[in-house]
Amino acid sequence: MTKFSDLNLDPKIMKAIAEAGYETPTPIQAGAIPAAMQGRDVLGIAQTGTGKTAGFTLPMIHLLGRGRARARMPRSLVLAPTRELAAQVAENFDTYAKYTKLTKALLIGGVSFKEQDLLIDRGVDVLIATPGRLLDHFERGKLLLTGVQIMVVDEADRMLDMGFIPDIERIFSLTPFTRQTFFFSATMAPEIERITNTFLSNPVKIEVSRQATASETIEQGVVMFHPSRKDKQAAEKRDLLRAMIDAEGDKCSNAIIFCNRKMDVDTVSKSLTKHGYDAAPIHGDLEQSQRTRTLDLFRAGTLRFLVASDVAARGLDVPAVSHVFNFDVPSHAEDYVHRIGRTGRAGRDGKAMMICVPSDEKNLEDIERLLGRAVPRLSNPQGDIAPIEPTADLAPRPEKRTRTRSRKPARTDAPQTEAPAPVSVQAEVQPGVAAETAPPVVEAAPDARAQSREASSPRPERGARSRSGERAERGDHTPVVGMGDHLPSFIALSFEERSAG
Repeated sequence: MTKFSDLNLDPKIMKAIAEAGYETPTPIQAGAIPAAMQGRDVLGIAQTGTGKTAGFTLPMIHLLGRGRARARMPRSLVLAPTRELAAQVAENFDTYAKYTKLTKALLIGGVSFKEQDLLIDRGVDVLIATPGRLLDHFERGKLLLTGVQIMVVDEADRMLDMGFIPDIERIFSLTPFTRQTFFFSATMAPEIERITNTFLSNPVKIEVSRQATASETIEQGVVMFHPSRKDKQAAEKRDLLRAMIDAEGDKCSNAIIFCNRKMDVDTVSKSLTKHGYDAAPIHGDLEQSQRTRTLDLFRAGTLRFLVASDVAARGLDVPAVSHVFNFDVPSHAEDYVHRIGRTGRAGRDGKAMMICVPSDEKNLEDIERLLGRAVPRLSNPQGDIAPIEPTADLAPRPEKRTRTRSRKPARTDAPQTEAPAPVSVQAEVQPGVAAETAPPVVEAAPDARAQSREASSPRPERGARSRSGERAERGDHTPVVGMGDHLPSFIALSFEERSAG
Protein backbone atom coordinates (compact mmCIF):
# COMPACT_ATOMS: atom_id res chain seq x y z
CA MET A 1 0.00 0.00 0.00
CA THR A 2 1.26 3.45 -0.96
CA LYS A 3 2.15 5.86 1.84
CA PHE A 4 2.75 9.59 1.72
CA SER A 5 6.40 8.90 2.46
CA ASP A 6 6.61 7.04 -0.87
CA LEU A 7 5.49 10.08 -2.91
CA ASN A 8 8.77 12.04 -2.56
CA LEU A 9 7.04 15.20 -1.38
CA ASP A 10 9.00 18.09 0.12
CA PRO A 11 9.95 17.41 3.77
CA LYS A 12 8.14 20.58 4.85
CA ILE A 13 4.96 19.25 3.28
CA MET A 14 5.47 15.85 4.89
CA LYS A 15 5.76 17.49 8.28
CA ALA A 16 2.44 19.28 7.79
CA ILE A 17 0.78 16.06 6.60
CA ALA A 18 2.01 14.18 9.68
CA GLU A 19 0.66 16.90 11.96
CA ALA A 20 -2.70 16.68 10.21
CA GLY A 21 -2.78 12.96 11.12
CA TYR A 22 -2.63 11.46 7.62
CA GLU A 23 -0.37 8.55 6.70
CA THR A 24 -1.96 6.84 3.73
CA PRO A 25 -3.17 8.71 0.61
CA THR A 26 -6.59 8.02 -0.84
CA PRO A 27 -6.79 6.33 -4.28
CA ILE A 28 -7.27 9.64 -6.10
CA GLN A 29 -4.29 11.14 -4.23
CA ALA A 30 -2.09 8.13 -4.91
CA GLY A 31 -2.84 8.38 -8.63
CA ALA A 32 -2.83 12.16 -9.11
CA ILE A 33 0.15 13.30 -7.01
CA PRO A 34 2.93 11.31 -8.78
CA ALA A 35 1.62 12.28 -12.23
CA ALA A 36 1.34 15.94 -11.25
CA MET A 37 4.87 16.01 -9.82
CA GLN A 38 6.13 14.74 -13.20
CA GLY A 39 4.63 17.80 -14.88
CA ARG A 40 1.75 15.95 -16.57
CA ASP A 41 -1.79 17.26 -16.99
CA VAL A 42 -4.20 15.36 -14.76
CA LEU A 43 -7.85 14.46 -15.34
CA GLY A 44 -9.27 13.13 -12.09
CA ILE A 45 -12.72 11.55 -11.81
CA ALA A 46 -13.76 10.60 -8.31
CA GLN A 47 -16.79 10.80 -6.10
CA THR A 48 -17.05 13.58 -3.57
CA GLY A 49 -15.32 13.07 -0.22
CA THR A 50 -12.41 11.07 -1.64
CA GLY A 51 -9.70 13.68 -1.05
CA LYS A 52 -9.54 15.41 -4.43
CA THR A 53 -8.60 18.73 -2.82
CA ALA A 54 -5.41 17.38 -1.28
CA GLY A 55 -4.83 15.52 -4.55
CA PHE A 56 -4.00 18.80 -6.30
CA THR A 57 -3.01 21.00 -3.33
CA LEU A 58 -0.03 18.85 -2.28
CA PRO A 59 1.68 18.67 -5.71
CA MET A 60 1.02 22.40 -6.26
CA ILE A 61 2.85 23.29 -3.05
CA HIS A 62 5.71 20.99 -4.03
CA LEU A 63 6.03 22.39 -7.58
CA LEU A 64 5.78 26.03 -6.44
CA GLY A 65 8.50 25.61 -3.80
CA ARG A 66 11.00 27.38 -6.02
CA GLY A 67 10.32 30.77 -7.50
CA ARG A 68 8.78 34.04 -6.49
CA ALA A 69 5.50 35.71 -7.35
CA ARG A 70 5.27 39.11 -9.00
CA ALA A 71 2.70 41.81 -8.36
CA ARG A 72 -0.69 41.14 -9.94
CA MET A 73 0.67 37.99 -11.62
CA PRO A 74 -0.24 34.86 -9.62
CA ARG A 75 1.85 31.76 -10.27
CA SER A 76 -1.06 29.33 -9.95
CA LEU A 77 -4.82 29.50 -10.17
CA VAL A 78 -7.54 27.37 -8.59
CA LEU A 79 -11.12 27.80 -9.83
CA ALA A 80 -14.01 26.64 -7.65
CA PRO A 81 -17.77 26.90 -8.36
CA THR A 82 -18.87 28.21 -4.94
CA ARG A 83 -17.53 30.45 -2.20
CA GLU A 84 -17.64 27.59 0.30
CA LEU A 85 -15.58 25.29 -1.91
CA ALA A 86 -13.05 28.05 -2.59
CA ALA A 87 -12.76 28.67 1.16
CA GLN A 88 -12.21 24.95 1.72
CA VAL A 89 -9.35 24.90 -0.80
CA ALA A 90 -7.81 27.89 0.98
CA GLU A 91 -8.00 26.05 4.31
CA ASN A 92 -6.28 23.00 2.79
CA PHE A 93 -3.55 25.23 1.44
CA ASP A 94 -3.03 26.80 4.87
CA THR A 95 -2.82 23.34 6.45
CA TYR A 96 -0.25 21.84 4.08
CA ALA A 97 1.83 24.96 3.28
CA LYS A 98 2.27 26.33 6.77
CA TYR A 99 5.98 25.46 6.81
CA THR A 100 6.64 27.06 3.44
CA LYS A 101 6.82 30.71 2.42
CA LEU A 102 4.15 30.48 -0.25
CA THR A 103 1.42 33.09 -0.25
CA LYS A 104 -2.23 32.86 -1.29
CA ALA A 105 -5.23 35.06 -2.01
CA LEU A 106 -8.92 34.16 -1.94
CA LEU A 107 -11.15 35.99 -4.43
CA ILE A 108 -14.84 35.39 -3.71
CA GLY A 109 -17.98 37.49 -3.68
CA GLY A 110 -19.22 39.22 -0.57
CA VAL A 111 -15.73 40.52 0.31
CA SER A 112 -14.39 44.01 -0.32
CA PHE A 113 -12.55 44.51 -3.62
CA LYS A 114 -10.08 46.78 -1.87
CA GLU A 115 -8.86 44.08 0.51
CA GLN A 116 -8.45 41.61 -2.34
CA ASP A 117 -6.62 44.20 -4.48
CA LEU A 118 -4.05 44.71 -1.72
CA LEU A 119 -3.28 40.98 -1.64
CA ILE A 120 -2.94 40.78 -5.42
CA ASP A 121 -0.71 43.85 -5.57
CA ARG A 122 1.80 42.21 -3.21
CA GLY A 123 1.97 39.15 -5.44
CA VAL A 124 0.62 35.69 -4.61
CA ASP A 125 1.81 32.19 -5.38
CA VAL A 126 -1.66 30.63 -5.25
CA LEU A 127 -4.81 32.45 -6.32
CA ILE A 128 -8.07 30.71 -5.33
CA ALA A 129 -11.21 32.19 -6.87
CA THR A 130 -14.71 31.76 -8.17
CA PRO A 131 -14.97 32.49 -11.93
CA GLY A 132 -17.19 35.56 -11.63
CA ARG A 133 -15.05 37.42 -9.08
CA LEU A 134 -11.84 36.51 -10.93
CA LEU A 135 -13.13 38.05 -14.17
CA ASP A 136 -14.30 41.13 -12.24
CA HIS A 137 -10.74 41.76 -11.08
CA PHE A 138 -9.35 41.10 -14.54
CA GLU A 139 -11.75 43.50 -16.24
CA ARG A 140 -10.86 46.19 -13.69
CA GLY A 141 -7.23 45.85 -14.75
CA LYS A 142 -6.11 44.61 -11.33
CA LEU A 143 -5.00 41.13 -12.41
CA LEU A 144 -2.86 39.47 -15.09
CA LEU A 145 -3.00 35.74 -15.79
CA THR A 146 0.00 35.51 -18.11
CA GLY A 147 2.22 34.21 -15.32
CA VAL A 148 0.05 31.22 -14.37
CA GLN A 149 2.13 28.03 -14.34
CA ILE A 150 -0.46 25.66 -12.82
CA MET A 151 -4.22 25.90 -13.30
CA VAL A 152 -6.77 23.80 -11.42
CA VAL A 153 -10.47 23.41 -12.19
CA ASP A 154 -12.24 21.81 -9.23
CA GLU A 155 -15.76 20.30 -9.38
CA ALA A 156 -16.01 20.90 -13.12
CA ASP A 157 -19.43 19.22 -13.37
CA ARG A 158 -20.80 21.69 -10.85
CA MET A 159 -19.35 24.49 -12.98
CA LEU A 160 -21.40 23.12 -15.84
CA ASP A 161 -24.60 23.01 -13.78
CA MET A 162 -24.11 26.61 -12.64
CA GLY A 163 -23.47 27.94 -16.16
CA PHE A 164 -19.78 28.78 -15.66
CA ILE A 165 -18.45 26.93 -18.71
CA PRO A 166 -18.23 30.07 -20.92
CA ASP A 167 -16.31 31.84 -18.13
CA ILE A 168 -13.99 28.84 -17.76
CA GLU A 169 -13.24 28.85 -21.47
CA ARG A 170 -12.47 32.58 -21.36
CA ILE A 171 -10.16 32.18 -18.36
CA PHE A 172 -8.32 29.34 -20.10
CA SER A 173 -7.72 31.65 -23.07
CA LEU A 174 -6.13 34.25 -20.76
CA THR A 175 -3.54 31.81 -19.35
CA PRO A 176 -0.35 30.64 -21.10
CA PHE A 177 -0.54 27.65 -23.38
CA THR A 178 2.42 26.09 -21.54
CA ARG A 179 0.57 25.89 -18.21
CA GLN A 180 0.06 22.59 -16.37
CA THR A 181 -3.62 21.79 -15.87
CA PHE A 182 -5.40 19.71 -13.22
CA PHE A 183 -9.03 18.97 -13.95
CA PHE A 184 -11.19 17.30 -11.29
CA SER A 185 -14.82 16.27 -11.47
CA ALA A 186 -17.19 13.75 -9.92
CA THR A 187 -18.98 13.07 -13.22
CA MET A 188 -17.96 13.34 -16.86
CA ALA A 189 -20.70 15.01 -18.89
CA PRO A 190 -20.17 15.37 -22.67
CA GLU A 191 -19.60 19.13 -22.33
CA ILE A 192 -16.91 18.54 -19.69
CA GLU A 193 -15.24 15.99 -21.93
CA ARG A 194 -15.19 18.53 -24.79
CA ILE A 195 -13.38 21.06 -22.59
CA THR A 196 -10.81 18.53 -21.42
CA ASN A 197 -10.09 17.54 -25.02
CA THR A 198 -9.60 21.23 -25.89
CA PHE A 199 -7.52 22.52 -23.00
CA LEU A 200 -5.65 19.50 -21.59
CA SER A 201 -2.58 18.10 -23.31
CA ASN A 202 -2.26 14.32 -23.17
CA PRO A 203 -3.61 14.12 -19.59
CA VAL A 204 -3.20 11.24 -17.19
CA LYS A 205 -6.75 10.05 -16.52
CA ILE A 206 -7.39 8.77 -13.02
CA GLU A 207 -10.79 7.28 -12.33
CA VAL A 208 -10.95 5.68 -8.94
CA SER A 209 -14.61 4.73 -9.02
CA ARG A 210 -17.49 4.43 -11.41
CA GLN A 211 -18.84 7.81 -12.37
CA ALA A 212 -21.42 9.30 -9.99
CA THR A 213 -21.37 6.50 -7.42
CA ALA A 214 -21.94 6.97 -3.72
CA SER A 215 -19.50 5.85 -1.08
CA GLU A 216 -20.10 2.34 0.25
CA THR A 217 -19.81 3.65 3.80
CA ILE A 218 -23.10 5.57 3.42
CA GLU A 219 -26.33 3.81 4.37
CA GLN A 220 -29.09 5.09 2.08
CA GLY A 221 -32.87 5.04 2.31
CA VAL A 222 -36.01 6.80 1.09
CA VAL A 223 -39.45 7.22 2.62
CA MET A 224 -42.23 7.15 0.01
CA PHE A 225 -44.62 9.74 1.41
CA HIS A 226 -48.21 10.34 0.27
CA PRO A 227 -49.72 13.49 1.80
CA SER A 228 -53.33 13.51 2.94
CA ARG A 229 -54.04 16.53 0.76
CA LYS A 230 -51.95 18.41 -1.77
CA ASP A 231 -52.30 21.73 0.03
CA LYS A 232 -51.00 20.10 3.25
CA GLN A 233 -47.98 18.44 1.61
CA ALA A 234 -45.32 20.93 2.75
CA ALA A 235 -46.47 20.99 6.38
CA GLU A 236 -46.80 17.21 6.56
CA LYS A 237 -43.32 16.78 5.04
CA ARG A 238 -41.90 18.96 7.81
CA ASP A 239 -43.74 16.81 10.38
CA LEU A 240 -42.24 13.70 8.77
CA LEU A 241 -38.75 15.21 8.78
CA ARG A 242 -38.93 15.83 12.53
CA ALA A 243 -40.22 12.29 13.06
CA MET A 244 -37.28 10.89 11.06
CA ILE A 245 -34.82 12.92 13.13
CA ASP A 246 -36.43 11.78 16.38
CA ALA A 247 -36.40 8.14 15.22
CA GLU A 248 -32.61 8.29 14.78
CA GLY A 249 -32.19 9.48 18.37
CA ASP A 250 -28.65 9.92 19.65
CA LYS A 251 -27.21 8.37 16.48
CA CYS A 252 -27.98 11.68 14.75
CA SER A 253 -25.30 13.83 16.33
CA ASN A 254 -25.52 16.42 13.55
CA ALA A 255 -27.03 16.60 10.08
CA ILE A 256 -27.29 18.58 6.87
CA ILE A 257 -30.83 18.96 5.52
CA PHE A 258 -31.02 19.73 1.80
CA CYS A 259 -33.89 21.53 0.06
CA ASN A 260 -34.28 22.31 -3.63
CA ARG A 261 -35.39 25.91 -3.20
CA LYS A 262 -33.97 28.75 -1.11
CA MET A 263 -37.46 29.63 0.10
CA ASP A 264 -37.90 26.10 1.48
CA VAL A 265 -34.51 26.32 3.19
CA ASP A 266 -35.72 29.28 5.23
CA THR A 267 -39.11 27.69 5.92
CA VAL A 268 -37.68 24.35 7.09
CA SER A 269 -35.08 26.08 9.25
CA LYS A 270 -37.69 28.27 10.96
CA SER A 271 -39.97 25.26 11.46
CA LEU A 272 -37.20 23.23 13.14
CA THR A 273 -36.23 26.15 15.35
CA LYS A 274 -39.86 26.68 16.33
CA HIS A 275 -40.12 23.03 17.47
CA GLY A 276 -36.96 23.22 19.59
CA TYR A 277 -34.32 21.95 17.15
CA ASP A 278 -31.00 23.77 16.85
CA ALA A 279 -31.02 24.70 13.15
CA ALA A 280 -29.80 27.49 10.84
CA PRO A 281 -30.07 28.10 7.08
CA ILE A 282 -27.41 28.58 4.43
CA HIS A 283 -28.05 29.50 0.79
CA GLY A 284 -26.86 31.88 -1.91
CA ASP A 285 -29.07 34.83 -0.93
CA LEU A 286 -27.52 35.21 2.51
CA GLU A 287 -24.68 37.61 3.24
CA GLN A 288 -21.24 36.03 3.03
CA SER A 289 -20.50 36.93 6.65
CA GLN A 290 -23.63 35.11 7.81
CA ARG A 291 -22.84 32.05 5.68
CA THR A 292 -19.31 31.92 7.07
CA ARG A 293 -20.53 32.32 10.66
CA THR A 294 -23.12 29.55 10.23
CA LEU A 295 -20.57 27.15 8.74
CA ASP A 296 -18.10 27.88 11.52
CA LEU A 297 -20.75 27.06 14.15
CA PHE A 298 -21.63 23.82 12.35
CA ARG A 299 -17.99 22.75 12.03
CA ALA A 300 -17.38 23.54 15.69
CA GLY A 301 -20.31 21.36 16.74
CA THR A 302 -22.22 24.26 18.24
CA LEU A 303 -24.93 24.03 15.58
CA ARG A 304 -26.62 20.65 15.18
CA PHE A 305 -28.70 21.03 12.00
CA LEU A 306 -27.63 22.90 8.88
CA VAL A 307 -30.47 23.48 6.38
CA ALA A 308 -28.91 24.08 2.99
CA SER A 309 -29.52 24.50 -0.70
CA ASP A 310 -27.22 22.90 -3.27
CA VAL A 311 -24.78 25.77 -2.85
CA ALA A 312 -23.54 23.76 0.14
CA ALA A 313 -23.62 20.35 -1.55
CA ARG A 314 -20.10 20.98 -2.81
CA GLY A 315 -17.30 22.28 -0.65
CA LEU A 316 -18.58 21.42 2.82
CA ASP A 317 -15.72 19.50 4.35
CA VAL A 318 -17.01 18.61 7.80
CA PRO A 319 -15.50 15.20 8.58
CA ALA A 320 -18.01 14.09 11.23
CA VAL A 321 -21.46 14.64 9.69
CA SER A 322 -23.54 11.69 10.88
CA HIS A 323 -26.65 12.20 8.72
CA VAL A 324 -27.87 13.83 5.53
CA PHE A 325 -31.60 14.39 5.07
CA ASN A 326 -32.95 15.18 1.61
CA PHE A 327 -36.14 17.08 2.34
CA ASP A 328 -36.66 17.21 -1.44
CA VAL A 329 -35.55 14.76 -4.10
CA PRO A 330 -32.92 16.67 -6.12
CA SER A 331 -33.91 17.63 -9.66
CA HIS A 332 -30.55 16.47 -11.05
CA ALA A 333 -29.48 12.95 -10.23
CA GLU A 334 -25.81 13.95 -9.88
CA ASP A 335 -26.72 16.35 -7.07
CA TYR A 336 -27.91 13.40 -4.99
CA VAL A 337 -24.42 11.91 -5.03
CA HIS A 338 -22.85 15.17 -3.92
CA ARG A 339 -25.45 15.80 -1.23
CA ILE A 340 -25.06 12.45 0.48
CA GLY A 341 -21.28 12.70 0.05
CA ARG A 342 -21.30 15.21 2.93
CA THR A 343 -21.57 12.22 5.27
CA GLY A 344 -19.46 9.06 5.44
CA ARG A 345 -16.27 11.02 4.70
CA ALA A 346 -12.71 9.84 5.31
CA GLY A 347 -13.83 6.24 5.80
CA ARG A 348 -16.45 7.04 8.44
CA ASP A 349 -19.94 5.56 8.42
CA GLY A 350 -22.82 7.83 7.44
CA LYS A 351 -26.54 7.71 6.79
CA ALA A 352 -28.53 9.47 4.07
CA MET A 353 -32.34 9.59 4.19
CA MET A 354 -34.74 11.12 1.69
CA ILE A 355 -38.44 12.04 1.48
CA CYS A 356 -40.12 11.30 -1.86
CA VAL A 357 -43.63 12.54 -2.70
CA PRO A 358 -45.54 11.26 -5.76
CA SER A 359 -44.43 14.20 -7.93
CA ASP A 360 -40.77 13.36 -7.23
CA GLU A 361 -40.91 9.71 -8.25
CA LYS A 362 -39.53 10.40 -11.74
CA ASN A 363 -36.48 12.14 -10.23
CA LEU A 364 -36.03 9.17 -7.90
CA GLU A 365 -35.99 6.85 -10.90
CA ASP A 366 -33.25 8.97 -12.49
CA ILE A 367 -31.18 8.71 -9.30
CA GLU A 368 -31.56 4.95 -9.17
CA ARG A 369 -30.65 4.70 -12.84
CA LEU A 370 -27.48 6.73 -12.19
CA LEU A 371 -26.55 4.64 -9.14
CA GLY A 372 -27.29 1.40 -10.95
CA ARG A 373 -29.39 0.10 -8.08
CA ALA A 374 -32.54 0.91 -6.15
CA VAL A 375 -32.47 3.12 -3.08
CA PRO A 376 -33.85 1.03 -0.18
CA ARG A 377 -37.37 1.95 0.93
CA LEU A 378 -37.82 2.93 4.57
CA SER A 379 -40.97 2.71 6.65
CA ASN A 380 -42.66 5.91 7.69
CA PRO A 381 -41.77 6.58 11.36
CA GLN A 382 -45.21 8.14 11.80
CA GLY A 383 -46.92 4.91 10.73
CA ASP A 384 -49.68 4.70 8.15
CA ILE A 385 -51.59 7.95 8.26
CA ALA A 386 -55.15 7.73 6.95
CA PRO A 387 -56.14 10.48 4.53
CA ILE A 388 -58.24 13.24 6.06
CA GLU A 389 -61.91 12.96 5.11
CA PRO A 390 -63.25 16.18 3.61
CA THR A 391 -65.65 17.98 5.94
CA ALA A 392 -68.63 20.09 5.00
CA ASP A 393 -66.64 23.30 4.90
CA LEU A 394 -63.96 21.59 2.80
CA ALA A 395 -66.40 20.09 0.30
CA PRO A 396 -65.58 20.86 -3.32
CA ARG A 397 -67.13 24.04 -4.58
CA PRO A 398 -69.67 23.88 -7.39
CA GLU A 399 -68.35 24.67 -10.80
CA LYS A 400 -68.47 28.34 -11.63
CA ARG A 401 -70.86 29.02 -14.45
CA THR A 402 -69.45 30.95 -17.34
CA ARG A 403 -71.64 33.50 -19.02
CA THR A 404 -72.29 32.67 -22.64
CA ARG A 405 -73.12 35.04 -25.39
CA SER A 406 -76.76 34.05 -25.75
CA ARG A 407 -78.89 34.00 -22.64
CA LYS A 408 -80.35 30.78 -21.40
CA PRO A 409 -84.02 30.59 -22.46
CA ALA A 410 -86.53 30.71 -19.64
CA ARG A 411 -88.38 27.52 -18.74
CA THR A 412 -91.71 27.24 -20.55
CA ASP A 413 -93.44 25.71 -17.53
CA ALA A 414 -92.52 28.68 -15.26
CA PRO A 415 -95.25 31.28 -14.61
CA GLN A 416 -94.92 34.18 -17.02
CA THR A 417 -95.51 37.66 -15.62
CA GLU A 418 -94.29 39.90 -18.39
CA ALA A 419 -95.56 38.06 -21.49
CA PRO A 420 -98.30 35.44 -21.18
CA ALA A 421 -97.88 32.27 -23.19
CA PRO A 422 -100.08 32.04 -26.32
CA VAL A 423 -103.21 29.96 -26.01
CA SER A 424 -102.24 27.96 -29.05
CA VAL A 425 -99.17 26.58 -27.29
CA GLN A 426 -100.62 25.25 -24.05
CA ALA A 427 -104.14 25.24 -22.67
CA GLU A 428 -104.56 27.01 -19.34
CA VAL A 429 -105.36 24.76 -16.40
CA GLN A 430 -107.99 26.22 -14.15
CA PRO A 431 -107.22 26.32 -10.43
CA GLY A 432 -108.93 23.65 -8.39
CA VAL A 433 -109.32 21.20 -11.27
CA ALA A 434 -107.77 17.78 -10.77
CA ALA A 435 -104.86 16.84 -12.95
CA GLU A 436 -106.80 13.91 -14.43
CA THR A 437 -109.54 16.17 -15.75
CA ALA A 438 -107.29 18.96 -16.92
CA PRO A 439 -107.45 19.73 -20.63
CA PRO A 440 -104.76 17.97 -22.63
CA VAL A 441 -101.56 19.84 -23.32
CA VAL A 442 -101.04 20.64 -26.96
CA GLU A 443 -97.42 20.26 -28.06
CA ALA A 444 -96.17 23.36 -29.81
CA ALA A 445 -94.43 23.15 -33.13
CA PRO A 446 -90.68 23.75 -33.05
CA ASP A 447 -91.04 27.18 -34.61
CA ALA A 448 -93.74 28.26 -32.20
CA ARG A 449 -91.72 27.04 -29.19
CA ALA A 450 -88.73 29.03 -30.37
CA GLN A 451 -90.91 32.08 -30.75
CA SER A 452 -92.28 31.52 -27.26
CA ARG A 453 -88.76 31.51 -25.81
CA GLU A 454 -87.85 34.59 -27.81
CA ALA A 455 -90.92 36.29 -26.42
CA SER A 456 -89.91 35.52 -22.83
CA SER A 457 -86.33 36.73 -23.39
CA PRO A 458 -85.85 40.47 -22.86
CA ARG A 459 -83.17 40.72 -25.60
CA PRO A 460 -83.75 38.15 -28.34
CA GLU A 461 -80.77 37.56 -30.58
CA ARG A 462 -80.83 37.24 -34.30
CA GLY A 463 -80.59 33.70 -35.59
CA ALA A 464 -81.06 32.07 -32.16
CA ARG A 465 -81.52 28.30 -32.31
CA SER A 466 -84.61 26.56 -30.98
CA ARG A 467 -84.41 23.77 -28.37
CA SER A 468 -84.58 21.16 -31.10
CA GLY A 469 -81.55 22.72 -32.78
CA GLU A 470 -83.38 24.07 -35.82
CA ARG A 471 -82.89 27.68 -36.84
CA ALA A 472 -86.02 29.74 -37.08
CA GLU A 473 -86.83 30.66 -40.63
CA ARG A 474 -86.68 34.34 -41.41
CA GLY A 475 -89.62 34.06 -43.81
CA ASP A 476 -92.11 32.67 -41.28
CA HIS A 477 -95.42 34.60 -41.31
CA THR A 478 -96.34 33.66 -37.75
CA PRO A 479 -97.00 36.90 -35.81
CA VAL A 480 -94.23 37.96 -33.49
CA VAL A 481 -95.30 37.62 -29.89
CA GLY A 482 -94.26 39.81 -27.00
CA MET A 483 -93.04 42.97 -28.69
CA GLY A 484 -96.09 45.11 -27.77
CA ASP A 485 -98.78 46.91 -29.67
CA HIS A 486 -96.40 49.65 -30.74
CA LEU A 487 -94.78 47.31 -33.31
CA PRO A 488 -94.33 49.23 -36.60
CA SER A 489 -96.18 47.55 -39.41
CA PHE A 490 -93.19 47.43 -41.78
CA ILE A 491 -91.31 45.11 -39.40
CA ALA A 492 -94.04 42.48 -39.71
CA LEU A 493 -93.82 42.45 -43.53
CA SER A 494 -92.01 39.57 -45.19
CA PHE A 495 -88.97 40.14 -47.35
CA GLU A 496 -91.00 39.63 -50.54
CA GLU A 497 -93.64 42.17 -49.44
CA ARG A 498 -90.99 44.72 -48.55
CA SER A 499 -89.30 44.22 -51.90
CA ALA A 500 -92.59 44.61 -53.74
CA GLY A 501 -93.32 47.82 -51.82
